[in-house]
Amino acid sequence: MIALSIAGYDPSGGAGILNDIKTFQAMGIYGTGVITVLTAQNPNKVEFIEPVSTDFIEKQLETLLEAYPIQYCKTGMLYNIDNLKLIGNQIKKHKLTMVVDPVMVAGCGADLSVEGYTNALKKYILPNATLTTPNVFEAELISGQTIESVDDAIDAAMKIGKICDVVITGGHLKGSNVIFNGTLSIVKNELLGNEEVHGTGCSFSAAVTAGLIRNYDLKKSVEDAAEFVKTGVEHGKWGTLDQFHGKGSC
Repeated sequence: MIALSIAGYDPSGGAGILNDIKTFQAMGIYGTGVITVLTAQNPNKVEFIEPVSTDFIEKQLETLLEAYPIQYCKTGMLYNIDNLKLIGNQIKKHKLTMVVDPVMVAGCGADLSVEGYTNALKKYILPNATLTTPNVFEAELISGQTIESVDDAIDAAMKIGKICDVVITGGHLKGSNVIFNGTLSIVKNELLGNEEVHGTGCSFSAAVTAGLIRNYDLKKSVEDAAEFVKTGVEHGKWGTLDQFHGKGSC
């Protein structure tokens, strides 16, 4: 089983494509990657962003797909509108099943997308996706409404769900992950402290992708992903085979 991450490069390994690959490996999935953006960052700041050319992104993708029978991909930081257009077209061309982590702002507050990104995301990427996994801030931008409670998140999820299936992650909802894929469900998980941990959104989205690759339904994939992230935060380590205690995904 093979997955593809299309995302930015975080040299600290805490987020982005390195995190995705480690998460896939921990979930028993072989990970491949296409880099969209180079960054100079650590868990506390983003110092510099250098977009990769669309020609080189396309070449990376085409070269991988020549060699590997990839069916599922997970996107992360795409950064600009040209990348959104390219990836959207390539997903359709190669008939890939896509899970979208709509990365827009880093946990430290740095912008990870250009002006107009949200509208372009809704136009070029989300209609081609099978699932998107926004946090509350990202869900507010995509849905166009404020989210201050689980009920608000439900309303937002139903709006986003008109474009593709959605999981609004529970880090800012007291651990309640709101799922809408034609029907509504909520998966609750325990929060460990109040501080945001660098890369948890990437890990969650990649872990959900791994569950879908294994043909688990969306709710089980979310339950497993939430447990995976919780265990990683609890033990302070990512991408090791012993961080995830069974749950049918290893």
